[in-house]
Amino acid sequence: MKWSTRKLVDLCSIRTGKLNSNQAVENGEYPFFTCAPETLRINKFSFDTEAVLLAGNNAAGVYPLKYYKGKFDAYQRTYLFETLDENILNVRYLYYALIPVLGYFQSVSIGASTQYLTKPVLDNFELPLPSIRVQQKITNILSAYDDQMENNLKRIALLEESARLLYLEWFVRLRFPGHEHTRIVDGVPEGWEMTTAYEVMEVLSGGTPKTSEPEYWDGEIPFYTPKDAMRCCYILETEKTLTEKGLYKCNSRLYPKNTIFITARGTVGNLNLAQRPMAMNQSCYALRGKGEIPTFYLFCALQAAVDQFKQRAVGAVFDAIIVDTFKLIPFVWPATKYISVFEEQVQPIFRQVENLLLQNQKLKQSRDLLLPRLMSGEIEV
Repeated sequence: MKWSTRKLVDLCSIRTGKLNSNQAVENGEYPFFTCAPETLRINKFSFDTEAVLLAGNNAAGVYPLKYYKGKFDAYQRTYLFETLDENILNVRYLYYALIPVLGYFQSVSIGASTQYLTKPVLDNFELPLPSIRVQQKITNILSAYDDQMENNLKRIALLEESARLLYLEWFVRLRFPGHEHTRIVDGVPEGWEMTTAYEVMEVLSGGTPKTSEPEYWDGEIPFYTPKDAMRCCYILETEKTLTEKGLYKCNSRLYPKNTIFITARGTVGNLNLAQRPMAMNQSCYALRGKGEIPTFYLFCALQAAVDQFKQRAVGAVFDAIIVDTFKLIPFVWPATKYISVFEEQVQPIFRQVENLLLQNQKLKQSRDLLLPRLMSGEIEV
């Protein structure tokens, strides 16, 4: 079915946010949208509306796109699209209609190191426009996938928070099982040891093969960099991948599943678990517990210490973590039995998180296969 097209400027208002990103703070009340794939939290808001948000530059290598309804703020280079007439354009339909053309927006951007999307490009972009009834039907089909993914993300956040709080309760507040009958000696329970992060973990490095050699790239091996860091614990996919030859020419090992990655430059201190074997660049470290320190305990312990990592980061141009930083971070090594019991309790939590992330991956793949067929009218609704 052939649909008419209309220019975006005739269908919706297009404006930008105004807030400087340096004013954004963590743990605020409302979302703050930036040109980065992840969002920060902000204490106040400028908008209370239903809108589509599109990054005005792609410094992170992509143009993040978001549908949101409610109170939020936005960085000054983030475009906000609001419908001029809800009987002509459904806002959520606009969100789905823009997903397939993000690559086009990137191709018509200007700029060298950072590409910018200009407003005239958006004003003159022609949008396929079926009737509002068809728009709503398309939106209902696709939003079912997104709503399920959003519910899964909420469950993931609750699961990760439960693991974090359990760690804090046992190993920071020292209210572990049997704590009432345990003596405190030199600030730690009897049988525990105060040491440093460096003493309890291996700090392993990465590297990058020559970017000028195409035979090293676009293979099957995920290549983790700070750009890939996610707030969720597991990282499933990476922006770049290596071939076997690329890995051989790289100063990184192929790190196994559940290796902990920490970003050491750029945005310092982001933690992720590799969901499958991955290589890693030189702006990160791979961390592995020594002796009887298991992965999930170590991950939770590092989460609790991440602020200290950031405070001790060094560097002139970019903040950075170096190997010696780990020697400065105090680390409590509990009695082995408590680590083992903690690991048993959080293992199912991390498995559930992994399963929900994999489910979201499949939901997104299914949605993205269906979306262009719906938007082209190939599938009638």
